[in-house]
Amino acid sequence: VLMYLRHETGHAINYAFELWKRKDWAQTFGEFRRPYRDVYNPNPWSRDYVRYLHRAGMYHYAQKHPDEDFAETFAVWLTPDSQWRARYAGWPALRKLEYMDLLMSEIGPRDPVGGAGKPVDPLPRIRRTLRTHYQRKRTKYGVAYPNFYDRDLRRLFSDKPEFASHVTAAAFLARIRKQVRQRVARFTGEKQYAIDQMIEDIIQRSQELGLRLAGPEDLAQVDFTALLTAQTVNALHGRRHRLAL
Repeated sequence: VLMYLRHETGHAINYAFELWKRKDWAQTFGEFRRPYRDVYNPNPWSRDYVRYLHRAGMYHYAQKHPDEDFAETFAVWLTPDSQWRARYAGWPALRKLEYMDLLMSEIGPRDPVGGAGKPVDPLPRIRRTLRTHYQRKRTKYGVAYPNFYDRDLRRLFSDKPEFASHVTAAAFLARIRKQVRQRVARFTGEKQYAIDQMIEDIIQRSQELGLRLAGPEDLAQVDFTALLTAQTVNALHGRRHRLAL
């Protein structure tokens, strides 16, 4: 819940202080008045954005709109012990965090720009919980990206009842994660961290699909390494192709 509250606090501060009107805000995050898209096509390898709600299943949410980019960056900045300077060292996203640090120091002593205004949704009338709200958001936005793995994952693993006693795909992938990551990095030249993020997405998606091993582990490892290599190469070249296994 605190993750979501930090993100929404970023929105509240942005609007209360009308930060989005500032020229340096637009230079850092983009044009606020850009159309807000329900469907967006994120680049999972981009280091121009922080990754925050990513851990809650809302994948690459900062790439959705400059307003979300600001809220995600604020949430990372606000999180205690996030060590964002070290975590994002060498990333273009670090410039946004440094801007956030200076901006919050600047506006800290100030009062918000506008008055109280009229409540949009008075609290006594709200019946939806924060959990339900974000579950719906996750369903609408977060799962759209992992679905692009589904066909390949179902070729490697299975959710059929006859395999219910087999090890879960998520547990298997977690076990081979390090060696596969190193191997794919060697094959493709991509950084291990970026590859690990894709593996994390796949593990979570495997859990959501309830997948389990359906065959020998050694064959599954070879096939998964080939799948991950293909997806890494496709991502590096801006494509999303499925691997025929």
